[in-house]
Amino acid sequence: MTHKILSDATLAAYRGASTASLCTLLYKRGLRKCFVEGVSRLNRAPIHLVGQAYTLRYIPSREDLNGIEVFRDPKHPQRVAVEAVPAGHVLVMDCRGDATAASAGAILTKRLEVRGCAGLVTDGGLRDAETIAGLEIPSFCARPSAPTNLTRHHAIDLNVPIGCGGAPVFPGDLMVGDGDGVVVVPLHLAEEIAEELTQMEAFEDYVFEQVSAGESIIGLYPPNEETLKRYAARAPKSGAEIKTGETT
Repeated sequence: MTHKILSDATLAAYRGASTASLCTLLYKRGLRKCFVEGVSRLNRAPIHLVGQAYTLRYIPSREDLNGIEVFRDPKHPQRVAVEAVPAGHVLVMDCRGDATAASAGAILTKRLEVRGCAGLVTDGGLRDAETIAGLEIPSFCARPSAPTNLTRHHAIDLNVPIGCGGAPVFPGDLMVGDGDGVVVVPLHLAEEIAEELTQMEAFEDYVFEQVSAGESIIGLYPPNEETLKRYAARAPKSGAEIKTGETT
């Protein structure tokens, strides 16, 4: 790996974190194109996705280059990708938003799971969707799609910058996924955002409790000075600044 490997402590801050909170924190830093558009979690269980990106880029297929026999080539980039993704990383596939064919199926996804990969994200389709939905590896795609990837996609590059669902993804960027979708956290911001994320989500848990008890959101979310004082009294931060989100 040529990119920095994030520490277990940094990754732990993102486990269970909402993509909504991350979108807000990225927006506060001027980043608006970090949400992978058009993909959703395929798993039946509410599995959270957290891991650094290992990328695979597809271009449109061409009939003379993508006969079914190409999978016999041990150097086929799709097959190599499945065996090369480091444990704890997420295989992120750029299919140009074309879900008319699968970018992988249940066998390759199971292999990723067995190898200890943290997840699979594609802006294309996945075949064998019902089987993948029952696996433990977090899997996100545009939609189920039965045709083999060879009918639409030509695997060509490994671990290079790609676009996935309109979001730029560089090798090593942090991928975080939940029921709302997938967010790409640029690697150089991952540690900084992790520090702010814990405080933000703790405050939003407090706000949710207050709203559930009947309190108005005016002056609560975003908080006025009185709300911040009440929250600080309940959850002291040892003198640290309380950081909260400004938008939902």
